[in-house]
Amino acid sequence: PTAALHGEEWLSVESVIDETTARDLIPNLRNAGAVGIIEYPLNKVL
Repeated sequence: PTAALHGEEWLSVESVIDETTARDLIPNLRNAGAVGIIEYPLNKVL
């Protein structure tokens, strides 16, 4: 994952994971307090 600081209390994380992992991980992240989660399909890898 790539993590970038946004202000003193915010962190931005980008990660590429498979769909089955996302189905389990996203609810866990939300339960832990994560906000602004964006999921989108990866169409092409160069």
